[in-house]
Amino acid sequence: MSIFDSLKALFGQGDMAALPGLLSEGLANTNLGDLQGLVNRLQEGGLSTQVQSWLGDGQNLPVTPDLLKGALADEHVQQLARHFGIDPDAVLNLLAEHLPTVVDQARQQGTVSS
Repeated sequence: MSIFDSLKALFGQGDMAALPGLLSEGLANTNLGDLQGLVNRLQEGGLSTQVQSWLGDGQNLPVTPDLLKGALADEHVQQLARHFGIDPDAVLNLLAEHLPTVVDQARQQGTVSS
């Protein structure tokens, strides 16, 4: 079972459309505040190229756990890990796997911008 499957089971969600809300819920428990705060932090942390691809209409560039770890403060990762009840490395893996799609979906819904 993947980490995403574990989170879906944990929160009773069954589709990718729920992921932005789940992530936003977790981010509300950090000093990032929300998905827009995470996007801003990633841009400031050197991932502007990747983030801009997620916010645009083209193909979403991938991001690795190591890149995310470099762009986020350890405190942010720890706070998310505590909220979701998973290991910090699992948080980074989960974000790396799903964040491009989550940000793209949130942009389409108008809840995040560049």
